[in-house]
Amino acid sequence: MSQPRLTVLAGPTAVGKGTVSTYIRDNYPAVWLSVSATTRPPRPGEIDGVHYFFVSAEEFDRLVAEEQLLEWAVVHGRNRYGTLRRTVQAAMDEGRTVLLEIDLQGARQVKETMPEANFVFLAPPSWDEMVRRLRGRGTETAEEQQQRLETAKLELAAEPEFHHTVVNDTVEHAADELVSLMGLRPLER
Repeated sequence: MSQPRLTVLAGPTAVGKGTVSTYIRDNYPAVWLSVSATTRPPRPGEIDGVHYFFVSAEEFDRLVAEEQLLEWAVVHGRNRYGTLRRTVQAAMDEGRTVLLEIDLQGARQVKETMPEANFVFLAPPSWDEMVRRLRGRGTETAEEQQQRLETAKLELAAEPEFHHTVVNDTVEHAADELVSLMGLRPLER
């Protein structure tokens, strides 16, 4: 029996990767969603070990030095994020359908080590909608928002590097399309 296909979901900042992934976690128990480690502080409502593993800069340095991360990156010039290699491999060894929700830098690293993975780009319905979503969540300062939007312009140009594109017009539609690309049946509505 072959291992399940690993799916990597990436896209620009504020496109809704976390929202789509959370919806999949809550509605598709067959999908194992990787939990990333990060040096950034938790946002309101985020739970350590559920949304992210919140670690110190020193702990993150140790994970990098010991090659315990499948991928990692500095995001928006501030915080580091990474995927724990052992948790992904354990889920795949158990025969689980695995979803990594990561940034563009991380997707490129995974592509180098696991080119057989399925790479999906999550795109906004429009630039204006992406800007509205970023400003509407109210979790970043105006300066951080501007930095994220500059980064998003570069990230949008990476879409051709992916096997598939899913437009996040609504969370339910984007999740249904993504799980279909993972070989699972979407929810009946």
